[in-house]
Amino acid sequence: MMMKSQLFAQSCNQLKKLFTSGASEQETARMSSTWEINNLPNKKLKTQSFSMDKFALESNPPKDRRNIVYLILVLHGIGILMPWNMFINAKSYFVDYKLGNDYLGHDLHYASIFMAYLTICSQLPSLLFNWLNIFCPIGGKLTTRIVWSIITEVLCFVFTVALVMINTSQIPALFFWSTLCNIVLLNMANGIYNSSVFGMAAKLPAKYIGAVVLGTNLSGAFTSIANIASISITPDARTAAIYYFTTALFVLITCLSTYFALPLNKFYKHHELIYQRQIEDQNSKLTGKDDKVPYLRIFKQASPQLFNVFFVFFVTLSIFPAVYSDIKMSSKHFLFGETYYTSVMCFLTFNVCALIGTYLSTLVSWPKPKWLFIPVVLRVILIPLFLICNYHPIGVTRIMPVLIQNDYVFWALGAILGLSSGYYSSVAMMYAPSCVAPKYSDIAGMFGAAVLLTGICCGILFGMIMPFIVKHLSM
Repeated sequence: MMMKSQLFAQSCNQLKKLFTSGASEQETARMSSTWEINNLPNKKLKTQSFSMDKFALESNPPKDRRNIVYLILVLHGIGILMPWNMFINAKSYFVDYKLGNDYLGHDLHYASIFMAYLTICSQLPSLLFNWLNIFCPIGGKLTTRIVWSIITEVLCFVFTVALVMINTSQIPALFFWSTLCNIVLLNMANGIYNSSVFGMAAKLPAKYIGAVVLGTNLSGAFTSIANIASISITPDARTAAIYYFTTALFVLITCLSTYFALPLNKFYKHHELIYQRQIEDQNSKLTGKDDKVPYLRIFKQASPQLFNVFFVFFVTLSIFPAVYSDIKMSSKHFLFGETYYTSVMCFLTFNVCALIGTYLSTLVSWPKPKWLFIPVVLRVILIPLFLICNYHPIGVTRIMPVLIQNDYVFWALGAILGLSSGYYSSVAMMYAPSCVAPKYSDIAGMFGAAVLLTGICCGILFGMIMPFIVKHLSM
């Protein structure tokens, strides 16, 4: 019995020594590790910390909980087209109120030319700065560019609201030119904001570019509803305009505040770290070589999808809104009546169908990138189909025969235009970043935004010859 007790005591002592030794070794190892970390150069320490964060995120990839990142990018898509949509939907405020006969007491030529000048002052600066933002990063990193461009847009809308409140009946020329200068500055900032948001979304999975496109299509419907709501709240044009433009301020401020939430989101951080790792890996292979961004190569690789983006918007803007909004009701007993015909058949139908088309692109992408150009090019047939509807541009005597006189057929054509525009533009924008190396996905996304706007501008310019066609082509 005594022998067993002694053996048990010896075993306990050996185990105690073993644990003590292990703890000592762990403490030594911990002290050694801490000493090494404390004495590492800052550069190595940051790299080590970055690698640990990256390992933690990549080993357990987070999900976009409650689709927060997706919804934030939808919101930014709304913000991208907010300036353009807000001003074209406010045509009545500018043309009929501020520059109209009732407000000024006499007729001036500013009212007749305002919308044409508005289009030029909106699209050209936005187009120019969209392309410049790719080759000459204006304002540094994407974060800086997005923040300052939104702040600039907010200040421009504050100026617009101020002009609403001021009595400009005695200074119509000053109001006209100051408004146009404000629109130029607003769209310069918007050009940077537009391409930067698409560049940011290109770092994420493909459906997140679709979220931005979804937001741009939602923007048209949102501004149309905001305009109708502001008019219905009050019959006074001045008060309605204050409500209307203040809505744009609220949306842009919301875009700014939600943008700062992105770096705190684990899903966004995960993909940002993956993107940074891809850049580091490719940079390590380019040691000693020319590591300049190969813009021409990126453009060539993405060019099939960039063409698709361009052509979708070229066809769409050749028809909408110039031709689309000038198609008159054929039947006096049609469902909506003359009062709401253009509002429902043109703006509401197109924007809702484009929104549905963009949403469908997040569920299925068809056809494959190689064959997408076929349905995109076939959409060109929509241009002559709309011209043979009951299209009567203001001040033009039409000699081309009207072959489609059924309002329901016209309504179906409008739905096809909106659905195909929303769907194929979104699919092409999602395909574009996948055509290039992951390191250059943001550049490809920015190219996509630039050709999108180029398609819009070319479509608007081409749409200007449609009245000439129906006036001189008898078929």
